[in-house]
Amino acid sequence: MKAYIFEIQLKVRDYECDLQGIVNNAVYQSYLEHARHEYLHSKHISFKELTEKGIFLMVSRIEMDFKRSLTSGDNFTVKIYTERQGLKLVFFQNIYRLSDNSLCLKAKVDVISTANGVLTRGEIFDELLA
Repeated sequence: MKAYIFEIQLKVRDYECDLQGIVNNAVYQSYLEHARHEYLHSKHISFKELTEKGIFLMVSRIEMDFKRSLTSGDNFTVKIYTERQGLKLVFFQNIYRLSDNSLCLKAKVDVISTANGVLTRGEIFDELLA
């Protein structure tokens, strides 16, 4: 595994939990997306500015392996490392509960790019990896 290049700490809110008191599985995608957005901001890349230039970054595939459940009030961290694979940028994202450093989720997120409606070779990703 490569070294993590970014991480963000978050806290589970009550409304993100289901009737069993655990984080609903769909909420994990929001955590992952938030972390990717914050990573881009840390690289001074703005979705708004990209959109104004006609460049769109889009998720093409997500794989999530659930390991342990997060519950209300849990503090956790989302850690990221990336890898360029052909036309796409792959985000490897892991979520760890802070209280016991247990791995709760492993995810692989494939992201592609279009410019003015045409699939690109992912040149924008080279900036992210620089």
